[in-house]
Amino acid sequence: MNKIRKGDEVVVITGREKGRRGTVIKVLPNERVLVENVNMVKRHTRPNPQRGIQGGIVEKEASLHLSNVMLWNPSPRRVIAWHPRPGRRPPGALLQVQRRSRGRLNGRGSLRWQG
Repeated sequence: MNKIRKGDEVVVITGREKGRRGTVIKVLPNERVLVENVNMVKRHTRPNPQRGIQGGIVEKEASLHLSNVMLWNPSPRRVIAWHPRPGRRPPGALLQVQRRSRGRLNGRGSLRWQG
């Protein structure tokens, strides 16, 4: 089970892009993620009129390893250290719970506080 899902807001914690924040576009099966406007590379593409590809130099996101990104909490503006906890609804489901504030993360990174 991955801690990071599509739509989560993350911050890069190591490497050339350290400190940059963005939204996860896609989670790849080999423990890598694509983050919006982070780790941009230039791809030289050949024109292909059958597919409607114009060709030229295209900038796109390159993947980052999951260990190099961490969830970002926009309300107190800090990174989230979380651990899975068995949920009550539905039975047996795992909830993402923040360690420090005990805030609950639901679904695609939306934050809902425990009462």
